[in-house]
Amino acid sequence: MMNRKEQVTLTNMCMITDGTSVLVQNKRLDDDSSGITFPGGHVEPHEPITDSVIREVWEETGLTIEHPTLVGIKEWMEEDGDRYIVFLYVAERFTGTLHASHEGEVFWTPLETLLQQPCIWHMDHMLKVFTQQYSELFLVGDHYVPVLK
Repeated sequence: MMNRKEQVTLTNMCMITDGTSVLVQNKRLDDDSSGITFPGGHVEPHEPITDSVIREVWEETGLTIEHPTLVGIKEWMEEDGDRYIVFLYVAERFTGTLHASHEGEVFWTPLETLLQQPCIWHMDHMLKVFTQQYSELFLVGDHYVPVLK
């Protein structure tokens, strides 16, 4: 019988909108670099995926999102053969007081001008999932293969 198990890293990311702008984070990648992205992070062992995005957003922004909607996924295969999956959410309802974390500063910006900023992680491709043009992005080599809705 064929073994269908594989090593997988599970993560999340959330586009939070207030109706006119989106919340972004200037995420610190290391001491010398950073880039604009949406808040999110790793799913802890035995943690439900949706709970993980609520927790990560709160840890990184101080906001508690309500009813986040899963809109798609981004995934790729690591060099060691492991799969890496990012669950992409959108949230329009939240409470709390916005603050930065050790991960980076957070601020509101118009969605229309987001890509004019120094974004990371192929944000131009991911926005197509967040805005419901695609349901999935799969990285093959150095380019993404979109899966249409």
